[in-house]
Amino acid sequence: MRGVYRIAEKDIEILSVYPDVHRQCAAYRSEASPELCVETTQRDIERERERAAREAVREGRAVQEFPLPYLESLAVYRKIAEKMPACGTFLLHGSAIAVDGQGYLFTAKSGTGKSTHARLWRELLGARAVMVNDDKPLIRMTERGAVIHGTPWRGKEELGGNLSAPLKAVCLLERATHNHIRAASRAEAYPLLLQQIYRPADREAMRQTLALLDALCTEVKLYRLGCNMDPEAAEIAYHAMEEGKS
Repeated sequence: MRGVYRIAEKDIEILSVYPDVHRQCAAYRSEASPELCVETTQRDIERERERAAREAVREGRAVQEFPLPYLESLAVYRKIAEKMPACGTFLLHGSAIAVDGQGYLFTAKSGTGKSTHARLWRELLGARAVMVNDDKPLIRMTERGAVIHGTPWRGKEELGGNLSAPLKAVCLLERATHNHIRAASRAEAYPLLLQQIYRPADREAMRQTLALLDALCTEVKLYRLGCNMDPEAAEIAYHAMEEGKS
């Protein structure tokens, strides 16, 4: 199966075994000539099965048998993420939302509540707030700053779309009894961001990714939010980041 899709300003040809990934990427379809190409094989799918099994064992979960088309979708996203650093773009796991055309990214360890916090923003701000991506957004570094892009890999609730926004702030979430937010230094934020980026297997792509992460930490405001997932958490976080408080 073949299709061309425009993701984070790059026209990417996908050659797959199963058709499912093309339905997943339909909103990104492009008629342009591809600039990049990724191709998956049965061996790539098997590697994803093995990877999922290892992660389950490491985390103490039961090994789950995933459908082959789902595993291929993971292989496609991984291959795209490997190629993107050469294009000034990298993947950072998190929930990205745009408010009045400005992007905000929430990132944290799995299970902390990124998606829940993004939902609180949507409830607080209504139509002003639009989900960009709820799991695997791409960040493109440009001469005018960072831009957050949606991708077809949108998380369990499939929230987000084919849109982008200038990235105004990155917020590191952690659970807390009382809601509070403050500016985070680069030194403080870097270790967590390093955990949450996609780390390419290719050495040069990894070097490029680290350079892009350095640029992100320099050009975008960083915050640390302690939150209890009450609606107040969204109010405190939005007003601090929208005003650019440090």
